[in-house]
Order: sequence, then structure tokens, then C-alpha cells
Amino acid sequence: MVLTTAADDGPWAHDRIALDSVPANPGPAIAMQLAASGSAGFTGQLGAPSDCSRQNVLASLRPEGPLPPPGQMPSGSTMARIVSRGYLIVGILEDADPFAFRDVSLQPQGFDIDLARDIGEAIFGDREHVVFRPTPEVNRFEPLRSDQVDLVVAAATITCKRREQVDFSTVYYEAGQRVLVNHGSGITGLDDLAGRPVCAARGSTSLARILAAPSKPIAVGTATETDCLMMLQLGEVDAVSTDDTLLAGMAAQDPQTEVVGPRLTDEPYGIATSKDTPDLVRFINAVLQRRVQDGRWEASYQHWLSQLGPPPALPAPQYRD
Repeated sequence: MVLTTAADDGPWAHDRIALDSVPANPGPAIAMQLAASGSAGFTGQLGAPSDCSRQNVLASLRPEGPLPPPGQMPSGSTMARIVSRGYLIVGILEDADPFAFRDVSLQPQGFDIDLARDIGEAIFGDREHVVFRPTPEVNRFEPLRSDQVDLVVAAATITCKRREQVDFSTVYYEAGQRVLVNHGSGITGLDDLAGRPVCAARGSTSLARILAAPSKPIAVGTATETDCLMMLQLGEVDAVSTDDTLLAGMAAQDPQTEVVGPRLTDEPYGIATSKDTPDLVRFINAVLQRRVQDGRWEASYQHWLSQLGPPPALPAPQYRD
């Protein structure tokens, strides 16, 4: 298949913004932040909402028209720049089984990896034109702001605070925060963990929720969720609290643990992009829409997340334009 860098301007040419090329040898991300789950509000371009209601926070940019043929992206668009480069660069987590992890051959696998490859296929017609760049959870959005990646698919909850920094797609999965403990601990949820150490990854909405819990557990932040599981196994913390999807992967790794308690939060996951690439957001939302319609979303769920039960209904896409 011959890849071209331009096509006739069509509906996907709307909102194009010219960007510099991704650096050939980008340096390491250095910004660190604690991503909280709420904010008084945010301002942004392209009609971004000014309040933090769930409906406004989850509203993304509407797809425009049918997807262009793979390899024939509108002239001057973000997607044409990606085609010209020859590959899509995606920031991912590496220790978030079953969403993203390395298999025995060290190849990326998981629910998020399937999604990233589907976006790559929509751009190139080939699922292999994707370069995965590991992104630590604590600063997973910094590579977007420094043009090291085109998008981040990293089990990222859409929040007001995060929307100040990046733009998001529509919701592609909705998780919920729960608690992982050792079998026989007698712990049934965060309410039983007053004054006791509970672990979550730094930069996660889960750590913010632990800090805000009325029972006042002691929040312990680590670089990754895998570090939290190790601390639980070593007896250094009494529980791990993060999204139930990730806890299910931990429980599968260690049968001596179990997930307990009700969902503490709703965690709507979105694909993060730079605020300077609204045309890419619209393109991604069209791909997400097609994945639901053609059954790819459900097939990926059944392959990676079937232990969580039957495929849930996705919330209807919400748009702000």
C-alpha cells in the first residue's frame, strides 16, 4: 500500500493546526504532578466547558463526516503529518495488566494496545505502524505537551484538572475504584482502613481519593501499581486502591489477594491528546465510534477483560460542539 501525505480537503480538514515535527531524539519527561480528580473549573480552546459537571467534563469534539481512506489524510492535518513521518507515536503504561503490559516476548499487549493499534490502522491501513513509548503514570501527559507522542492511551480518567493540560476523546471505558487486600484480612473497603497504609500510584486519581477518604487511611504513593502490589505482598501496606480493572489484573497475578468493597468512584477513561490537535481528537472519536459499531470494542473486551463479567454498556458519546 502506498502512503500519501495529503488528500483533498474535506470535513476532516476542519480545525487543522500546524505543528512542528516530533523531535527525533526527545529527552525524558521531567514534569511531575499529582493529578487530582476535581477542580473549580477549566478553560480551554474550541468551546471547552467552564464548569466541572460530569456532562461538561466528558464532552469531546464531534467527528465530522466519514473517516478518510487510510494513508490519504487531509492536507495539512495532524494525521497527514503522522503519515509523512511513517508511524503513530503512542504513550502507554507498561505495568497495567490487562490494559497495557509486556508479554513474554516483551511486546506490548492489552486492551489499550488494541485501541492504539486500531487508531494506527485507521491512519495507515496497517496496525503495525505504531511506536509505543512507555509513559510513567505520575507524568503521563508531559510527553504530549513536549511533542514526544501524538496521543496517550493509558487508562487515564477524564477529569477537570487534567483537561486544563490536555484534550480528551469521548469515553472508551468506564472503570471504578475499589480495594485489593490479602485473603483473610477482614478488610471490606476503605472504611476499614482508618490510620492504615493504602497504596496507589503517584499522579493517579486513586491516590487523590485515598487522601480524601473520610476514614483517613494513610496514603502511600508509588511510581507504579505493580510497586503497590509488591508492597502488599511484603506487608508494607494493608491495601491497594485503584481502578477495578487494574486490581483484577493484580488479583490474577497473586491468588492470595482479593478485590473487596463497592465501587468508590466512576472512572471514565479517555484518550489524551495535545490541545493543539483538535482534528486528531475528531478523528479518534470517529475511530472509537466505528469500533463499537463493528464489534472490535466488544471483541477486545472479551479477550482482555472477560473476568470482570459481561461487556458493560458504554456511556453515549457526549460532544461540546
